[in-house]
Amino acid sequence: MRFSCSLLIVLIGLTAHAQSPSSPKSLPAKRTTATIKIDGILNDTAWKTAPAALGYTEFRPTPFKPEANELRTEVYMLYSDEGIYLAGYCHERTKDSIAAEVNGRDGFGNNDFVGFIFDTYKDKINGFEYFVTPRGEQMDAKMTNNGEDFSWNAVWKSAAQIHNDGWTFEIFLPFSAIRFSKSNIQDWGLNITRRRQKTSQQLAWNPINPNVNGFLTQEGYWTGLENIKPPLRLQFSPYLSYYINHYPANQPGLSNWTSSVNGGMDLKYGINQAITLDMTLIPDFGQVQSDNRVLNLSPFEVRYNENRPFFTEGLELFNKGNFFYSRRVGGSPLHFGLPYSQLATNETVVKNPTETKLINATKVSGRLKGGLGIGFFNAVANSQFATIADDKGNERTIETSPLTNYNIIVLDQTLKHNSSISFVNTSVWRSGHDYDATVTAGLFDLYDKKNTWNLGGKVAVSNLTNYMPDGSSLTGYSHSAYFGKASGRFRFNYNQELADDKFNSNDLGFFTNNNYFNHSIWAGYNWLKPTTWYNRINLNFNLFYSQMFKPLRYQNANINMNVNGQLKNLWYPGFGIGFEPKTKNYYEPRIPGRVFNGWGDWYANFWLESNGAKKYSGYIEFLYVDRDMFKSKRYMLYFQHNFRFSQKMSLSHNISLEPQTNNVGFATIDAATNDIIFSKRDIATIENSLNLKYSFSPMMVFTTRVRHYWSRVNLKELFTLQQNGDLKQNTTFTNASAPNYNDFIFEAQFNWQFAPGSFINLMYKNNTNLFEAIPYGTKSGDSYFRNFGRTLESPQNNNFSIRIIYFLDYLELEKKLRKNKK
Repeated sequence: MRFSCSLLIVLIGLTAHAQSPSSPKSLPAKRTTATIKIDGILNDTAWKTAPAALGYTEFRPTPFKPEANELRTEVYMLYSDEGIYLAGYCHERTKDSIAAEVNGRDGFGNNDFVGFIFDTYKDKINGFEYFVTPRGEQMDAKMTNNGEDFSWNAVWKSAAQIHNDGWTFEIFLPFSAIRFSKSNIQDWGLNITRRRQKTSQQLAWNPINPNVNGFLTQEGYWTGLENIKPPLRLQFSPYLSYYINHYPANQPGLSNWTSSVNGGMDLKYGINQAITLDMTLIPDFGQVQSDNRVLNLSPFEVRYNENRPFFTEGLELFNKGNFFYSRRVGGSPLHFGLPYSQLATNETVVKNPTETKLINATKVSGRLKGGLGIGFFNAVANSQFATIADDKGNERTIETSPLTNYNIIVLDQTLKHNSSISFVNTSVWRSGHDYDATVTAGLFDLYDKKNTWNLGGKVAVSNLTNYMPDGSSLTGYSHSAYFGKASGRFRFNYNQELADDKFNSNDLGFFTNNNYFNHSIWAGYNWLKPTTWYNRINLNFNLFYSQMFKPLRYQNANINMNVNGQLKNLWYPGFGIGFEPKTKNYYEPRIPGRVFNGWGDWYANFWLESNGAKKYSGYIEFLYVDRDMFKSKRYMLYFQHNFRFSQKMSLSHNISLEPQTNNVGFATIDAATNDIIFSKRDIATIENSLNLKYSFSPMMVFTTRVRHYWSRVNLKELFTLQQNGDLKQNTTFTNASAPNYNDFIFEAQFNWQFAPGSFINLMYKNNTNLFEAIPYGTKSGDSYFRNFGRTLESPQNNNFSIRIIYFLDYLELEKKLRKNKK
């Protein structure tokens, strides 16, 4: 974790002091008819004549430094009618030089690894990555210009062996685990990387110049693949789950114990060689990680992470333009608060689900030979109802969310020189009289031939049908544009973003507010050539200026700079400083048209991360903010430390302390006068978490997570917000309260991959929270430990579940049937 405000961009970039070779490397593809046993031992005769990818160079910490002969990397590649065979020998001086931790799938951890990056369409924008560790553990991802998506998972085989002078590996990638065109003869983009964790070295087969934008733009080639045919891709993952839950409701006629049995299926079907259909039928997300809930004092919604697998995997196309927030799908009912406003004096709400129930969800995505990426997403959520009962036991229901259909269409055409243009359309349709919503956008991202200069932007229009009180629609407009230098030791980017007062993309996206006109500039300069005391240093400068669009008025600004880098001992220090002039806050008053004349401040922060390859490692950060209103101060101390007991067991602890004095913010509305009441307040926030992992084997992992969050507000003084935005002390109003919030989570999970793509998951969850409203004039004297104790004494929700997922591949089933017939 590193502190970051909207402008504090911590760029851990690299800069080369030499130039990469002008011509990329090339490796001829060779077909084999042999059946190679994937055991990590390179004794199959096929490897003796396999083309070898040799001659690796560093790109961290010393770009273009050739690998030493005694540490050389030897990689061999073959292909067959069914897939790709990969093998290699990573030499080391001693066995102790190998970092080999049992970490589980998609967890790099404290491991050496070798990775293969295939750009099957040679567009230098989209790639597939496959990594293997000395323990044979797998990581895979899709790579785009926007980064890596490790939530994408394919089914493939790998094995590794550790020797006294290094480690060896073997991989088999079935063609069903990768996407490619139907051409008779194909050349693929290729690069191969190796990490030596204990020395923080990363090497590449085709040299990487960190001074050049992009990783795929610097790939080599695997040439001459002939007559490879995309197989029929039809895969099923049926599941069966059982849940038992206990919550001490202790209400007559309502059992404290509940249980349920669920069943459903995920399906993957290759419509053609490039396009894949993903579908989840009767989805079950009961075993996903619980949200890290926080106390929200801001006027905006908190954005929580998406933990549901179907909504995290393969979303690189759907995230174009940042119009998709998957938590909207199956999220909170549209009219969740409606039942509470329609209660008679003798009625109470006895049931009001906080989430809507998904019926199904479907994704169709892929990229055609000509570079056109196609994405189609559709999900249907059922109607949701709240139950209201009177004091005689009579019940009635109120619809809190109608039957809803969520849809996204994306077309993304790759162009020359790492460029692209895109079209995005999102829509939310609701049955009945509720409004519907659409957003339509065009995007472009262009680079010059030398991959140095970048120009891009987007234009979007939103439309809310039947939204206004008279039944009319609301149409809004937004755009952004950016220009910058993307390669070189010196880089910069200028960005402009505008949304009018009618634009709204919140129904399927995450959108806090409209009516803004923002400008930002980032500039960075890097030193990479290692010296006697550092490996690299990065200097960053940021400037931000925001205005309200209608009418055009100043809102806020920020200027900051930071410096960070890597020392010779592989520690990472950083320091930042910034200044914000006084703000005009149009959102904190909670009523449109009102403004709060906010504070200005200056701030500084420092962070230090130790060498993560050591058994004990840590990260610490300190932030100090000095505000010019009521001598307000904010402090933040974050500390994380990790200890590896063995290659199988590790423990990590995180604590965050964030006290604030004399903070100023919205408190309530005076119902008698409609005055907006602000408060001067002290805020204390502590977050404490502990994570334990034990890996019985690469296929069998136990994890546990404990988190306690506490945030308390003490109101010290109340004010009335004046029409000019200033505050006036209010000594007569006292009907205000301050929150005291605790959230506790305990989760323990056992995952066993008993066959490729097949899992048995056991999970226990314990969750409780405590919320109190402390009246103004009453200071809560409870300490952190007292709050922790009272939280554990509160009613707790306990849940135990077991889930079995079995992976079925049509081709494998067909092979077994043919074999049995013989």
